[in-house]
Amino acid sequence: MSSPVLTVFALEGIPEIRAGDDLVEIIRHAAEGRVHTGDILVVTSKIVSKAEGRTVPATTRDEVIAQETVRVVAERAHPGGVTRIVQNRNGLVMAAAGVDASNVDDDVVLLLPEDPDASALRLRNGVRDMLGIEVGVIVSDTFGRPWRLGQTDVAIGAAGVAVMVDLAGTADANGRTLSVTAPAVGDEIAAAADLVKGKTGGTPVAVVRGLAHLVTAEAPPGGAALIRPLEDDLFSTGTAEAFAAGKRSAEERAG
Repeated sequence: MSSPVLTVFALEGIPEIRAGDDLVEIIRHAAEGRVHTGDILVVTSKIVSKAEGRTVPATTRDEVIAQETVRVVAERAHPGGVTRIVQNRNGLVMAAAGVDASNVDDDVVLLLPEDPDASALRLRNGVRDMLGIEVGVIVSDTFGRPWRLGQTDVAIGAAGVAVMVDLAGTADANGRTLSVTAPAVGDEIAAAADLVKGKTGGTPVAVVRGLAHLVTAEAPPGGAALIRPLEDDLFSTGTAEAFAAGKRSAEERAG
């Protein structure tokens, strides 16, 4: 069996996106003749948010972060302010609830799409209906990672493409049965796409070709399927927060 060949390239021709822009039509125009059935479009969440009008005044940033937060995981003060790792309304655990000030006008900040999976589905359906091709769509965003420096892109929304492949029950190269292996292919695709999209090149959409077996006309679970349930989270609080909670508990028992 020959090894699969993966091709990743930025989709040129995407202009600066403004609130109310028809993102489906814009991507359709850029994709026509360049994107084929079985391809996966990886769309930076920032342009989805811009098209959906998810901007708020920069002066309200702290207030908006609080509104978007459902659970504070950890926070740490530093000379520049306070860094907060929180769980937002979509269940994503990330810095500042995903509220972002990069690549937007100085007087505003940008929220994540209200429903990244629904946004991905609209894009998938629109491209399919306009071009007559079956594609997958991933909406990506940049995440930091516990115990690792730097950031990478992950899939926060998806439609028409599998985001995880469960290999449990299959055999490895030595014949041993795998029990828990489940590659997060949605995140891997998002990260690969970011290598050609970048952060400053003005190319917010990439095409990943060679993974047609992951693309489906059905409606597999979207990006939300990659969120670990809270009851399975072994690290649901930061170190400082866990220490403080333990200290309070000890003091209450002693008092």
